Amino acid sequence: MVKPIYPWREGNTFELLMDGHRFFPRMLQAMEQARNSIDIQLYLVESGRSLQQVTDILLRAVARGVQVRCRFDSLGSRELTDADRDLLTRGGVELRFYNPLNLWGGRSNLHRDHRKLVIIDQRNVFIGGTGFTDDFCIPGPEGHCLWHEQMLEVQGPVVADWVEVFEQQWQATERRSGRPPGRLRRVRLPPHPPTADGLARVSLTDGLTHRELVQALLANIGRARQQVWLATPYFAPTRRIHRALMEAARRGVDVRLLLCGEITDHPAVRYAGQRYYKRLLAAGVRIFEYQPRFLHLKTVLVDDWVSLGSSNFDHWTLHWNLEANQNIIDRGMTRAVEESFVADFAESREWTLDDWLALPWYHRLKISLWGVVNRAVVSGLDVRR
Repeated sequence: MVKPIYPWREGNTFELLMDGHRFFPRMLQAMEQARNSIDIQLYLVESGRSLQQVTDILLRAVARGVQVRCRFDSLGSRELTDADRDLLTRGGVELRFYNPLNLWGGRSNLHRDHRKLVIIDQRNVFIGGTGFTDDFCIPGPEGHCLWHEQMLEVQGPVVADWVEVFEQQWQATERRSGRPPGRLRRVRLPPHPPTADGLARVSLTDGLTHRELVQALLANIGRARQQVWLATPYFAPTRRIHRALMEAARRGVDVRLLLCGEITDHPAVRYAGQRYYKRLLAAGVRIFEYQPRFLHLKTVLVDDWVSLGSSNFDHWTLHWNLEANQNIIDRGMTRAVEESFVADFAESREWTLDDWLALPWYHRLKISLWGVVNRAVVSGLDVRR
């Protein structure tokens, strides 16, 4: 199936919700107030306190006549217990799982649905990087969640496009086997509109056949004149993204990366990504590693353009996953995202080229070893660069 290229839609409103103590209660409130439909598409779903709160609300919604549909990735929801699955389905929630794991599935098991959407009454949508897990949603004793995350609430004409995205995936075959027909293709992006307020467009990737999302990223980095700020928890960029960041910095653009520090769920990926630091720093890119918690943000700010959603912009994501971002041109959102970055930079360690050159031998060894592993995976699994 040919994937649509969604246009810019006018007249939308946005609210950036930082961290689970803000976005999770707002999402629960929206689900509690639903009158017609609740559609949920998530990767990480785990049984626990947060899921229990969601389940209670969804079952009450079904009881008052709301249609509730949940599509979870089969790998990301492996910690969802059979008891909780039964509770949802017996309560009337329509529950489907993307690409169930198969012992004989081979590479087809690697295709994952990494999108995160919660659509309420086809009127407003939450987009970002969260799952229904306690690490995302339940604050600890210090008042914040273990994972530093954000969700974006959107209302307006662009919601109809998100409804279409969900509906297409809901109707698709539940199990994905092997490569879909077709070849990876470049697409014609909608023209970049003038700076205004309320503009939004849906941006997608299906790594095997359709990477419009990364095309949009590269196009905007290429036109950047002032700033390129990118936050991602897993920094393993493709060659084109790596090169585009350095080229932007060399022409005087303020290029900054906000990455994970030592608090991460995949230390090996952090070490593999640090092999890029030397060339990036030499080109003028500023690199910040967030210190307080695990940084799970997936955000890009390029001058007046914001992209926020599920995509990490790494080799693996762009080759194997279904991803979805909201692209935005809106002066209020630009300010909100910039303020969020500035606050996180203040709680980060900034690397210098001298820092990299002064790394002890054992740290360099980890970078080299995990870099070799990363390159072998990229090559062995035919991940396009």
